[in-house]
Amino acid sequence: IRRQRQMCIRDRHSHIVEVQDYTHYHILGHTVDDAAGEAFDKVARTLGLPYPGGPSVANAAKTGNPKAYRLPVPHVDGKYNVSFSGLKTAVINEVHNAEQKGETIDRNGLAASFCAAVVHTLVPRLEMAVKQTHARRVVCAGGVAANSFLRAALQDMAKREHVQLFM
Repeated sequence: IRRQRQMCIRDRHSHIVEVQDYTHYHILGHTVDDAAGEAFDKVARTLGLPYPGGPSVANAAKTGNPKAYRLPVPHVDGKYNVSFSGLKTAVINEVHNAEQKGETIDRNGLAASFCAAVVHTLVPRLEMAVKQTHARRVVCAGGVAANSFLRAALQDMAKREHVQLFM
């Protein structure tokens, strides 16, 4: 019996893994610095939101405009690798610059812009991996898998690519 290939995105260090079976897997990509969950925690602290950062940033983002702030979508070596350090730093800089100018930050807009940048960092790489490996299943696990913006984007990708999605 030929086993179906599946892709897995895991939160602790934000890996993209091709899983052939329980003992055979290949890491296609990973974070080169901060994991997505760590970036959410630091962004939450910067925005004055409670820990853990994932749920609090997502809740703030629900009423924010994801285009309120232009945040970077990082590009790193390795077509499946990701970086969240620069994205986290961009949020910190937005907040500090606003404070120095005495301006009010749009916390919900910044949270929504951050969530959108995380999605635009992870989902295209995962979709590219699905296409390259012909995976039929995608698994998203870890704390960041609970993020409603990521879940919605993964559901859209799963429909486009005709793959089963497990959260």
